This record gives sequence, structure tokens and C-alpha cells, in this order.
Amino acid sequence: MKKLLLLLCCLPGLKGFAQNFTKQQYAADLQYFWQTLNDNYCYFQKKHVDWQKLGPIYATQVDTVTCRAGFVSVMERAVYELYDHHCGLRTNNADSRRLVPTSADIWAEYQGVKPVIVEVRKGFGAEKAGIKAGFEVVAINGVPVAKAVGMFLPHTVNEESKSFALRLALNGDHHTPRKITLNNGGKVTDYFPDKDGLMLEHIIYPAFVESKMIGSTGYIKVNNYLFDDAMITRFDSVLDKMMNAKALIIDLRETPSGGNTSVARAILGRFITKEQFYQKHELYAEEKATGIKRSWEEIVSPRGKAYAKPVVVLADHWTGSIAEGITIAFDGMKRATVIGTQMARLNGAVDGFEMPNTKIGFSIATERLYHVNGQPREFYNPAIAVDVRAQNAGNDVILQTAINYLHKTIK
Repeated sequence: MKKLLLLLCCLPGLKGFAQNFTKQQYAADLQYFWQTLNDNYCYFQKKHVDWQKLGPIYATQVDTVTCRAGFVSVMERAVYELYDHHCGLRTNNADSRRLVPTSADIWAEYQGVKPVIVEVRKGFGAEKAGIKAGFEVVAINGVPVAKAVGMFLPHTVNEESKSFALRLALNGDHHTPRKITLNNGGKVTDYFPDKDGLMLEHIIYPAFVESKMIGSTGYIKVNNYLFDDAMITRFDSVLDKMMNAKALIIDLRETPSGGNTSVARAILGRFITKEQFYQKHELYAEEKATGIKRSWEEIVSPRGKAYAKPVVVLADHWTGSIAEGITIAFDGMKRATVIGTQMARLNGAVDGFEMPNTKIGFSIATERLYHVNGQPREFYNPAIAVDVRAQNAGNDVILQTAINYLHKTIK
């Protein structure tokens, strides 16, 4: 570990790592981080993570740190102990893993002992390279998969934590082109998802919202701007032009980075005519401090002219955070049929904190979130599940399933 930290401190081109701090300052920041998670992170029970036992391990590692980059590296490993893609630092080294799902183009999971590609992000390098759902992972950049995964595996080892580490390994860092070796029915092949450049480092969308008519059905693709209040007027403008469509498809498959509930409620409010509950919250910190559970249901109110005809929402593993909230809200309010795959399954609602010395920010899940029927948001499955193993760059099986469904619905 000490050799790795020294190497990190010497690497050129790292962002914002000119200033170093004393060992006491690094130790104080670790303690702040550790206590903040202890008091506020709301999924320890589900994760079976012994947070107190892990503390001394990372204190020893931080004691070897000589620069900010090395400290970031240690803190990243500490965050990985939660095996939670909704928690992370708000800074990175060049060698840091890409954010999943925001900067990922592959979703993979362990199915028993096999590391399997579950879904590939449409329009990005993995799909263009020919990687498909159902392929088994053999190696990553020439490193056997078990060893590659082990580099990011937390101390709590189970199928979920192994799958978390697998996704980190597969989606790479911020500068190294990937070679992914996969087994498809006994045929082992190398794939190069970054051969045309590091697309995941420079994701650009043509607009906040894209739209078109598919026959008599309106199609609205919401891109990854649910954190920007400007999305509200952009969405309204598109929807207003589609009020005469016989049905509507809302595509949330390119919304991995989350957003805010103002934008979510603004979108939802265009599809109802009376106030409705759309999700339930539980605040962990108050329950931990007082022993008294605090929970509440959030209301969405009608806004503007309501679209009252059939609606389908498309979701997949790049439907994340607030987009997952919008999806379960459409389902819970009985205003849409959800079609697709499992979503990103990002845990809860996050809050941001900042370490006192290095000023490194980090985000953790502090509120548990639920469908109005009481189901945890991260366990929700679409009403109509789609098998994407036949999908490639030339087709869109989730969209086609939605079109076929609406053809039957709006006869």
C-alpha cells in the first residue's frame, strides 16, 4: 500500500493535488468521514458492514499518506467498503475508477460464480465494440477477472459486493483504454470499447429533451439533466407539442446522475389532476440518535395542463437516483406502465458533506426511499421486464416492446 501511495503522489496530470497536508490533518479528515458515515449512512444494516471494525484498518493506511492524491486513494477504498454506487468522493485521481452508472457503459453482475454482462449502455463504446448481455467476463486488460475484481473488493464479501467490484473493474479509470476478454458460448474474444476514444469522459447530449412521433405515439427522451431546473421548461415545451398524441413514451434510460425533487415533481405534475403521494422517506440519523423512527410521504401536485392518455416509461440500469424516483412514482400513481430492465438500484437519497481540512466532499445515502406501496425503491422491477440479450447496436428491444404494448393498448 505504501508503494502505491508514493507512486500516486508522483503521477503527473492529477487534478488539484498541489496542496498537501499534515498527517494530523489527514487523520482528522478520516475521523470526520468515519463519524459522519456512522451517524448518517442509512444502509449499514442491509449491508452487514462492521464499520467500527474497519476504522483502525484505514487509520493505519492514512498514517502512511504523504500527499493529497494518496489520501484520495485511501478514502476511495474506504467508500468501497459500502459497496454502494450512490456513495462516493467528489474528487478523483486520474487512476480513480469511473462513476457507476454515470460514466459506465457496462452493467455486470455475479450470477452464482459467473461474472456476467447483464446490460450494455446504448450508443457507447461497449455496444459499438460488440459487447452484449449474456457474455461471461474472462479478463480485464489482461488481468484474470477474479484478480481484477479483487482489487476493488471490500472486506464484506458477498454476491452484491463482488458485483459492485466487478462493475468498477469493467468500467475502467479516467485515462486507460480497456481490453475486455469475454466468453460467448465457448468462444473467447477480446473487445476494445475505447478504441474510438474515451467516450465516457466526454458525454455530450444534443439537448435536455429529445422528441419525435412514432406513428400516433409521442416519444420523449429525457437526458441526464434532472439536476438542472432548466429541464422543467424544456420538458414542458416538448410535452405541450405532444398533447394530441394518442399515447406517450417517456424514455429515462439516459438519466444516471440523479437530480432534484423539484424537477421530478414538475414532470410528474403534468400527468395528474389531483394531489397524490409519490414516494416515502425515512430519515436514519434521527432514528439512530433518538430511537424514534421518522418517516413521511411526499406529495406531488398537478401542474399545468395534464396529459391524460396512456403513458409508458422506459427504464434500465442507467435510470438512476431521482429518475428511479420518477419511475416508481409513475407506477405508484398508476399513471404509466414501466417497461425495461432493473434500474441502477441506487440506495436512498444522498446528502453531501465536506472534510474540514482537505475540503474533499463526499456524498452518502442518508434517507431510505420507498415506493408508495412500501417496497424499497432499490428493489423495484418494471411491470414489463425485457430480455436485452438479443439487443445490439442495430435495434432497441425495450423501445420496440413499448411500441408493441401501446399498439395493443390504444386500438
